[in-house]
This record gives sequence, C-alpha cells and structure tokens, in this order.
Amino acid sequence: MTSVKEFRIETEATAEDLGRGSFVFTDDYSVFDWGKMPDQIPQKGASLCTMGAFNFELLEADGVPTHYRGIVENGDVVGLEDASHPPWEMAIDLTQVPDLPHEGREYDYDHYHDAAGENYLIPLEIVFRNRVPVGSSLRHRTEPADHGLGFDEWPDEAVDLDDPIVEFSTKYEEGDRYLERDEADFIAGAAAVDDLASVAREVNRIVTEQADSAGLVHEDGKIECLYYGGEIRVADVVGTFDENRFSYEGTQLSKEVLRQYHKRTQPEWVQAVEAAKAEAKRDNIADWKSLCSVDPEPLEENILDTARDMYCAGANAYTGREFFDAPPLSSAIGAVRRL
Repeated sequence: MTSVKEFRIETEATAEDLGRGSFVFTDDYSVFDWGKMPDQIPQKGASLCTMGAFNFELLEADGVPTHYRGIVENGDVVGLEDASHPPWEMAIDLTQVPDLPHEGREYDYDHYHDAAGENYLIPLEIVFRNRVPVGSSLRHRTEPADHGLGFDEWPDEAVDLDDPIVEFSTKYEEGDRYLERDEADFIAGAAAVDDLASVAREVNRIVTEQADSAGLVHEDGKIECLYYGGEIRVADVVGTFDENRFSYEGTQLSKEVLRQYHKRTQPEWVQAVEAAKAEAKRDNIADWKSLCSVDPEPLEENILDTARDMYCAGANAYTGREFFDAPPLSSAIGAVRRL
C-alpha cells in the first residue's frame, strides 16, 4: 500500500506480459514524505480517483499511452462517463517492480534492471514546472542561466515560464533526490530520458489546457512511467491535487495548502522532519523517519472540512462535471484563504 491508496493485484505481471490490478483510493493524506497522517480528509480519495481517471481518458484520447483501464463500479470496469457516483477504484495494467537493494544510501540499480528485463516501472519521477515560486527548491539548486532564462539571479517574485522545465528525481530511495541527466538516464534503464521528458511535456500540455479551460493555473506536477515492449506508458495517477500544483485566483488549490498549514501550526514537527532528513543524509542512513523525534498532531474538524471542500469543489471545476456535493470553487477557495 502507498501512503494514500491501496494496491490490488488480480493478475501478476511477468517478464513478458503486463498484469492486471487496481488502485483503491483512501481518504488518507501525506505531507513532507511522512506517509499516512493521523487523520483523514472526507471524500479526498474519490476526488483523486475522479481527476486521475478524467486525465487518463484525456491522455488516451490524445494518443498518450497509459496503464489506465477504467474505473471500477459494482465489479465492472467502465469509463468515467458511465459512473453513477464518484469512483474510489481505478483499474490498471500492472508492470514489474523488482527489489532495489541498498547499503545506506547507495542503491543497486543494476540489480533492479537485471531483474526487470523490459517490463518494469521506471524508478524515476519526472517533474515539470510551468512556474518557479519564491520557495521553490529549484532556486537553491540551479541558476536562471541553467534554464536559458534572461536574468542573472532569481527575482523576488514568482517566475512564469514560457517553456516548462523538466527534471528527474529518484522514486524508491528513502530520501529522494534530484538527478543530473546522465544519472537519470542510467537509472531509467532501457527507457531513454529524452523520451521520458517528451512524454512529460505532452502530459503537462494536456493538463495545462484542461486547467485553463476551468479557470485554473497549472503550476507544476510530475508523472511516473512504465516501460513495456519498447514503449513508455504513463503510470500511477496524473494531474490531481496531490501530484500537481494548481492555483485559482492566486490561491493554492493543491496539497500545498496542507503543507503550508502544517508549517504555520506545527512548526516543531516540520523542523524535526527537516532535521531528521539532514541527519540521515549526513550519516548515510536510508530511514530518516526513524530519526524524527516528533510526531504530527491531528487537524481540527473544520480544517478537514475546508480541505474536503477544496478537493471536491476543485475536482468539479476541473472536470466540468458535478461529481461531488460541494460549494462553488470560489467559496471553497475563500475558506482556504482564511486558514
């Protein structure tokens, strides 16, 4: 199980063939890589499943291969247009995910690919950015000139990009890290990073156009991919408020709202997480969470209700369909601004 969705296997993948299974979305949430937090956000899982299915169907219609098969309703696999209620379960093709042995923070990707053959989940996250906000890690890791931008230093305000920036980060390492192209190409195995970047740009284009049609700004996001039979297919979930950052009238409409709320209200925990990650990196320890001395506290019920309305109203607005009984997006965003 991932931190926010369960993984069901119907037929195992083999070296030659894809398997079949499904994601079952829960109302759990995770921030700062903590994993399952101490409370749940009502209907969050259904909103993510709905947006994910909607985006996969957009991608397939535009010729982008994916692992999506449909949503599951009463045991049947159907398209989102045939759903009688917001879905919780998504049917998918399965690929192989071999073990990734490691000693401390040294990971054996040769072992991963020897076991994977040419049917595997690519152990990378491909990140695309349409905007560089003030607090972005990109500002600390790179200079504007690295991206062909026409200024010497990062300005004090957010930077909107004419062309998206695409980066690669590790997926299965305990403390994920951004990669140079050559290391990303090695970790990708048989899949070429240039092809992965092209797929990411196409996904970004489709999601951005859909967001624009709903009055949303698509700031950044990520995809994960599988490699099968020489083809790259988009996997995991795409274009939700957990995988991507959107905004509406200048206010965040994404999991970033929860991150920032915890920073303001539980700074001791956030600082303990940062310290544990730094200690783990310094001492070559993979499991940073075991070094964290503070646990997160549950959220108040009104905060959970505000988060629920944000997810549900946002999903309605993005898809253009009233899947959820939720206030208008302008009202939901107003409550977010008051947090």
